[in-house]
Amino acid sequence: MDPLISENGVFLPIPPLQAVRLHYILGTILLLTSMVAHTIFPTNLITHPTPTLLMIWAIEGPGLMILFANFQQDKEQCSYFRAVGRGYVGLVVGAIVNALGAIIMGAPVGFEYFTKTLNWSLLMSSFTFVPATCAFGSAWTHWRRVFASTKAFSFIDYMIRLPAYGAVIGAWLGACAMPLDWGRPWQEWPVCVSYGAMAGYLMGLIASSVCIIFHDRRQQHLKGE
Repeated sequence: MDPLISENGVFLPIPPLQAVRLHYILGTILLLTSMVAHTIFPTNLITHPTPTLLMIWAIEGPGLMILFANFQQDKEQCSYFRAVGRGYVGLVVGAIVNALGAIIMGAPVGFEYFTKTLNWSLLMSSFTFVPATCAFGSAWTHWRRVFASTKAFSFIDYMIRLPAYGAVIGAWLGACAMPLDWGRPWQEWPVCVSYGAMAGYLMGLIASSVCIIFHDRRQQHLKGE
């Protein structure tokens, strides 16, 4: 069990299997939502990027809030429902940050791209800002530990950091295909960066689960000695 300590010194244990199960649920929701959008409605990122992104983040984002609100690190001051509310604030703030970052990095600007950029930013915010906001609120100490430190001190660090990093790296790698002179429909903004972000996020979930299992077994081995 993971001995995570909050700012008020309370131990908040996270069973490793619970953490891995959460990753499995989130990955399944993302895959099923993408499949439903493609087979039932039908929409996909290439032909209908805006409604597809809207459907994905509108399901994945609240799912992240509902699950990560259980890991709020200030339980005495913050209820479960308040943690969910913080997730919505983080969703909006994160969308603004991601949209500005994308524009600075060269994303197209114009009225015809507004809804595409908006929904992509909300998807990226779901992957990057929402879990940390639900768990930590605005506690800068926790944010800096999770995103700026190279060492993970608890399972929640893996659970938030690796999927977020995976989404950002995946989106960046996906963007590398946009300037290539191939003229493919999937090179349009934000198709390839969305595919890259989702693929990177799923890989981050897998990497996080592996690290959690390895870390737990290492702790059990050290205790056995």
